[in-house]
Amino acid sequence: MSLLSLADAQQAAARVMARCDRLAEISETPDALTRVYLSPEHLQANQLVGEWMEAAGMRVWQDSVGNICGRYEALEPGAPALLLGSHLDTVRNAGRYDGMLGVLTAIETVQALQQQQRRLPLAIEIVGFGDEEGTRFGITLLGSRGLTGSWPESWVSHPDGNSITVAQAMDDVGLNAHEIGLAAREVKDIAAYLELHIEQGPCLEQEGLALGVVTAINGARRLNCCFVGEAGHAGTVPMSHRKDALAAAAEWMVFIEQAAPQHSPQLVATVGTLQALPGAVNVIPGEVKLSLDVRGPDDRALAELLSALLTQAEAIALRRGLSFSAEEYYQIPATRCDEKLQAVLSQAVAQVQGRSLSLPSGAGHDAIAIAERWPVGMLFVRCDRGISHHPAESVQAADVATAVRAYAQAVNDVATSWPSGGSLP
Repeated sequence: MSLLSLADAQQAAARVMARCDRLAEISETPDALTRVYLSPEHLQANQLVGEWMEAAGMRVWQDSVGNICGRYEALEPGAPALLLGSHLDTVRNAGRYDGMLGVLTAIETVQALQQQQRRLPLAIEIVGFGDEEGTRFGITLLGSRGLTGSWPESWVSHPDGNSITVAQAMDDVGLNAHEIGLAAREVKDIAAYLELHIEQGPCLEQEGLALGVVTAINGARRLNCCFVGEAGHAGTVPMSHRKDALAAAAEWMVFIEQAAPQHSPQLVATVGTLQALPGAVNVIPGEVKLSLDVRGPDDRALAELLSALLTQAEAIALRRGLSFSAEEYYQIPATRCDEKLQAVLSQAVAQVQGRSLSLPSGAGHDAIAIAERWPVGMLFVRCDRGISHHPAESVQAADVATAVRAYAQAVNDVATSWPSGGSLP
């Protein structure tokens, strides 16, 4: 039997949907949701979420990097905590569920425990992370890396688009860059982390399921690539004599599209930018600059795909009498979700919707940072057409009710089976 009845879960979902709407009103622009790290809107959202945490029976504080935190005490005060949460910042012109849904459903889990006057062997802590998107400063996971104590020293001097540094922005809202380290948590104080998030993809919708369990958060590699041929007159150079850099790039792009799914259905590859030079209608392109983004849940498979793509680019260039170069400028490894937490989540999901689907996450999450210190598990909620980072982002109240039931049950199951030795059951 689920910790929450269907009727209670429906009421909880209605509160979550209304609170998502309320948070969406806190924006730097009236006509589009934008709420960035260390802005007045960020602090306003923190205050409101903190009030909801307090109403659910939690002790609330804002930490030294601007995360809003709440703790629902365990049976024995001072016990380790099961950490729940997600982020409260947004991209520009955002949807209202990315991040916020995870924080608000976590509050409903604690609310259910309070209403039942129940305490668990683990405390429950919720964090509304201040930055996951990296919208303002171009560096991501500042909130969650505050908890793990992994802020690089250079971050405090990183400027935003108005040349305001992180340190200056912290000072503007009453925080102190010299106290960033105070947000870091001891490994022994947290048992594990569970994050609920909208899928940001179409898989659950295609399967007709409200919920899914995340196996891994995709790793990513990003490269700047370049084909160099020879520019020439569009009217006078015969087709057989051309060294057309754009034609080579186009051939490679088609290969990329075909090769990625052949390597694995969970791998994706994208050419997102393309610049043909000299860029005149009557000149054969002599140079093409393009980006390559490859992602997948397994680092080895990702590396094999990237190697195959680069090898093919070299072959295309050689056959056409061109040169090819590539420079990697970004790399993040895949983050595996803890298998035992996956099992707990899968059992809870199957209990409320009949079966559980396991799938990777193509987008990054706060769990990436948290996984460097603690076991992590993630629960996905279906979203309309997989649309995210867009005002059309949408979830169904019925799906949220199902999510609240599964999330609460998983929290209960992890916390009640937690051994005194401090390892996962």
